Amino acid sequence: MHVSDPSVASSLESLRIDGNLSFHDVSLAARDFGNRYRLLPSAVLHPSSAADVAATVRHVFRMGSGSKLTVAARGHGHSLQGQAQADGGIVVRMEKLPGCETKVHDGEQPYVDASGGALWFNVLLECLKHGLAPKSWTDYLHLTVGGTLSNAGISGQAFRHGPQISNVHLLEIVTEDQEMLIALKETFDYIEGFVIINRTGLLNNWRSSFNPENPVQASKFDSDGRILFCLEMTKNFDQDNAEIMNQVKLLHTTSPPMHVRIGSFPQVSCRPPPLWLQQVEALLSKLRYIPSTLFQSEVSYLEFLDRVHVSEVKLRSKGLWEVPHPWLNLLIPRTRIRDFAAEIFGKILPDSNNGPILLYPLNKSK
Repeated sequence: MHVSDPSVASSLESLRIDGNLSFHDVSLAARDFGNRYRLLPSAVLHPSSAADVAATVRHVFRMGSGSKLTVAARGHGHSLQGQAQADGGIVVRMEKLPGCETKVHDGEQPYVDASGGALWFNVLLECLKHGLAPKSWTDYLHLTVGGTLSNAGISGQAFRHGPQISNVHLLEIVTEDQEMLIALKETFDYIEGFVIINRTGLLNNWRSSFNPENPVQASKFDSDGRILFCLEMTKNFDQDNAEIMNQVKLLHTTSPPMHVRIGSFPQVSCRPPPLWLQQVEALLSKLRYIPSTLFQSEVSYLEFLDRVHVSEVKLRSKGLWEVPHPWLNLLIPRTRIRDFAAEIFGKILPDSNNGPILLYPLNKSK
């Protein structure tokens, strides 16, 4: 059995989460159904939201490749070879993650909404109240929904109805922030993503109209050779009958396809913030980004729409406008974007890219 590292516990005590981390009663997380491995974690996370999970993963990511700290999700612990354990790391108790109550929807095509941490047995009991039941099962029902779906969920009904995963209509997962934002009904008025490759600092890579929320921390940021995934969003609002737009720019940094960031938006006064700022705060709370890379500014509607012209004037003054401008536009299926990012951003462009790489996710319906 591995003995947990005290230094890991001390680094996690400062982690800001709404749930709680347990450092003492961790022995149960060092066992699973296979009963062949006993890997003692340094801590057990009892999350109160998906944001807690994201914050914990971000913390582990920031510790860098030199750290051996890992994270494992644990449902009912029905793993065989220690997959739900984290040797000296963090085990996330997914059963403790609050989710939607199990709810059956009647109709011509009935379905049930259930949390990933719900036990299949309890899902069945709720469905039976309506004279219904899911079509495909595993032999043992006292397992979590998320746990069996992660392994397809195969049993004797699979030959007729397919495995459990084939009977899922919708999954709510932690996905890339840009995709999540465009899927929301109440979201920003403008959303653009872009990629920075093979550059070190931040301040010289952002448009001059943006000011870092924390200039000191922003100036110290070093990409360390990583690919930087950035978001630029705007929120329109009316202030004293003048059209002003709030711009926010965030940085996501990783080597594709992982995205592990979280941050917060600062309060600007002691009084209740205006509605548009509350909306911005609510949206930013859903994102996972590096707090020190939050840039923001307020500009007029006209200034925002004509923002590229400012760059043109600067480039013309330096004699860099009348030069060849090769440009390529591609429409990439969502199912292939991760492969595309790994190959193009990670292997082809690092040594040859000097121009902008812009990402615009689109909804097929539009």
